[in-house]
Amino acid sequence: MDREQLRKQLKVWFIIHFAADILTALPLMILPTVFLTGLGWTAVDPVASRICAAALFGIGIESLLGRNSDVQTFKAMLNLKIIWSFTAVVGFIIDLAARTHGNPPALWAFLVIFVLFHILWVYYRVKIHTISTR
Repeated sequence: MDREQLRKQLKVWFIIHFAADILTALPLMILPTVFLTGLGWTAVDPVASRICAAALFGIGIESLLGRNSDVQTFKAMLNLKIIWSFTAVVGFIIDLAARTHGNPPALWAFLVIFVLFHILWVYYRVKIHTISTR
């Protein structure tokens, strides 16, 4: 894979990531209690939910804004996405272990989504490193 192929693939994934983040952030920001109780959460902190929404908006919108960047800019963006997805996975696992919310299926779904995005971002970060060291 050369730099241009990598850039094109990342552009597509950054647009997909933007859509996923915004579709999740909007209900978390506007109606967090309705959204999360509808997904099976038994306790919802609207402020914490809105802070999560803000992070999703920030990362998602930056994905859209940065989709036409060069590979070096993608490297920095991928570092952020890797840190965000990894720490989210850790948080989900801690919550699942504590059974704080009764482990609704949506919590498992969010865990799987974040794990998959984490694997994707690590894959592309390794690709950037490989291309940069040639």
